[in-house]
Amino acid sequence: MSALALSPQLFSIFAGLVEEACGVHYAAHDRELLGSKLAACASDRGYDSLLDYYYRLRYDDPDQVELTQLIEFLLVHETYFFRELRPLQQLVDGHLHEVIGARGKARVWSAACSTGEEPFTIAMLLDAKGVLDRVEIIGTDISAQSIAAAASGLHRKRALRDDYPAELGARYLEAGPGGVAVAPRIRAAVRFHTLNLFDGDAIARLGRFDAILCRNVLIYFRDDHVVRVLDRLAGALTPDGLLAVGVSESLLRFGTSLACEEHGSSFFYRRVS
Repeated sequence: MSALALSPQLFSIFAGLVEEACGVHYAAHDRELLGSKLAACASDRGYDSLLDYYYRLRYDDPDQVELTQLIEFLLVHETYFFRELRPLQQLVDGHLHEVIGARGKARVWSAACSTGEEPFTIAMLLDAKGVLDRVEIIGTDISAQSIAAAASGLHRKRALRDDYPAELGARYLEAGPGGVAVAPRIRAAVRFHTLNLFDGDAIARLGRFDAILCRNVLIYFRDDHVVRVLDRLAGALTPDGLLAVGVSESLLRFGTSLACEEHGSSFFYRRVS
């Protein structure tokens, strides 16, 4: 067997290391997928043995430089402008409109925002309603590379899919041969930071939000880790704040401190007092 092959024993310790670092859970049926990625990353870093690579990551990487590079390599960064648009429109037209009317301002956090298309979409919708200057938007992700790409406002061609709303696209995005550029006003409206959703202290430092988006992220975590993250997100909501998850995700089976509500044709979660 090749030293870069992922045996069941190596799979177990690597999967545990990755989950401990970022929460992403690899089940037994993911062994081949994880093995191919680990072999590629280890080889690129000059290792010809996965066991040697593991020892470096676990015991000889005090600043977690090597581990951070591995996590960057493993993470899925699939996102695009106007993804699952209807809940975002409902959030802006309904909840955030009410919050701004009542308090004059609002705060929105796009958690695990990858390269920033989601918070930029929120900014476009808010600007189209004339209230962008009343909303603070924060975008965070565990990946420093993704956050750097988000802050640049420059995106790959695939960030704009064929069914995007043409009026918003024409107003706020410039698509060219090299990719898609975000309008300066929209780019300036979002502040980006690196953040691990398992870092409770870092989340607490962000303060409270009227709306939190954590969409298509929790599906990569084990149930007990989902509950931990949800407890921290719930704690970051204002008393009347709403949490949005992906349209195919449901939190009802987790028994958390969040209650499901339907707004329009979209579902959101509110903290139970």
